[in-house]
Amino acid sequence: YGLEIEAAMAFGTGHHATTVGCLLALDRLIKKGYLFKNIADIGCGTGVLAMAAARVCQAHVVATDIDPVAIETAKVNVNVNGLNSRIALAHCDGFNKIDVIKRAGFDLIFANILANPLCRLARNMAKYNEFEGLIILSGILHRQTNRVQSYYTANGFTRLFIQSIDQWTTIVMKRN
Repeated sequence: YGLEIEAAMAFGTGHHATTVGCLLALDRLIKKGYLFKNIADIGCGTGVLAMAAARVCQAHVVATDIDPVAIETAKVNVNVNGLNSRIALAHCDGFNKIDVIKRAGFDLIFANILANPLCRLARNMAKYNEFEGLIILSGILHRQTNRVQSYYTANGFTRLFIQSIDQWTTIVMKRN
């Protein structure tokens, strides 16, 4: 995607299997003809996924993280890559900020975090994802896949496909 990334102390240079899984899933969706204009990246780390989506989809992205260092690092990366006009950053837990909520319904939401926080986010992911919107979930060990998927199925999502790399799973789902 031709992005310049400074990882500093925040998670995410774009090389981890979970991030690669998300990028491959995005690429697969675009090749299938999906178009995204309003995207969220929950747990954005250095902003890799937000920047890739903003660039490839020509979309507006809101990116959140609970770690203030991650948000500061993402700000630098977004600026260096000339994406300030398309990416809004917010220091918050999930969607827990009025500026983020005002931007919903998202047609695509990334959440590359861990299984337990993904499960806790399932209800809000459904709430802030538009009808027939997609989600790309990662940070899931293979043995955690069924548990995470069951939380999202219970909240109105249907699995489209799974991407596996090493011991990590990326799940792509559609809101019904």
